[in-house]
Amino acid sequence: MVVSVFDVAKYILEYFEGKDISTFKLQKLCYYSQAWSLVWDDESLFNEKILAWANGPVIRELYDYHKGNFSINSKRFRYAHGNLRNLSKEQKLTIDAVLNAYGNLSGQQLSQLTHNERPWSIAREGLSAGERGERIITLDSMVEYYSALYHEQLSKKDKNTTSHKRNS
Repeated sequence: MVVSVFDVAKYILEYFEGKDISTFKLQKLCYYSQAWSLVWDDESLFNEKILAWANGPVIRELYDYHKGNFSINSKRFRYAHGNLRNLSKEQKLTIDAVLNAYGNLSGQQLSQLTHNERPWSIAREGLSAGERGERIITLDSMVEYYSALYHEQLSKKDKNTTSHKRNS
């Protein structure tokens, strides 16, 4: 079941247990939750479009809701539309995996990471580094890139396991 980006954002904020995180970081964690849901669950997590802004992926609806705030937390920033009960167990597991993988990175580190990945760079093609743009990062480009990345990681894991067995 597809949920709202606000449901995902609320879940992410709850994960940090009232600690402040940057809105920059929240945006990127929502992006990665969408990306890995497309690969692991074979479905879109939320319907809101992801835009390729100069500083990385941004979901406009979420940005419009938190703009003017540098950092937020679950206690002082309530999402009017966010409801944790909307998320399935599988969706929560996907978001948890994303948070385990990316949650310790800063918003700036996450932004830099997205800049090195094809979905953002494809959408930004032809724009200068700081140029504003409203180009959409397509779900197809995300599926293609992150599926390849996932299979590459699995392949490396298999090789490491195989070589480890040979050394035993």
